[in-house]
Amino acid sequence: MWANASPTTDIHCCMRFLISFALSCALMALSAAARADLYNDVNRMIQNGQLEKAQRQVDQRLQTAPTDPQMRMLLSRIQDAQGQPQAAMDTLQALTQSFPELAEPHNNLAALLVRDNRHADALVSLQAAIKARPDYAIALENMGDVYAALASASYGKALQVTPNQRRIQDKQMSIEQMLKAAP
Repeated sequence: MWANASPTTDIHCCMRFLISFALSCALMALSAAARADLYNDVNRMIQNGQLEKAQRQVDQRLQTAPTDPQMRMLLSRIQDAQGQPQAAMDTLQALTQSFPELAEPHNNLAALLVRDNRHADALVSLQAAIKARPDYAIALENMGDVYAALASASYGKALQVTPNQRRIQDKQMSIEQMLKAAP
């Protein structure tokens, strides 16, 4: 036969559960805050050129959380800053495959591809970024810049065929001025 719990016992059980739950929530919040501090610290190290120190922090975090997308983004920034753009592109490419729904890795990959004069590939990455997040203004702006660079290249080829076409010269000059004015 089961004994009925007294109201006092029920209250004590509920109180223990609530205290335990509150402690768990507090620990999770502290853990999230510690991770946020870690990301901020690594970002600050990268900005200050402390790349080796930032690399150690990233490596340490990725050993315990190898799929951490934010830390993998920071890793790509370190790799690029260390003069390893292909490693940075590989890191971002893997990240876009693991998390295709994240727009930022697609955008950052596109930026590296543009720097490598791979505009068509950059356009594909930017399209993926915008598909993931249609209101991502930076990716939309970057897509405009890529289209402008592609247009400039097309005008340049047209001028090779017909060098004295004033209309084409004017268009190319307008785009070149616009691209130079961009930060």
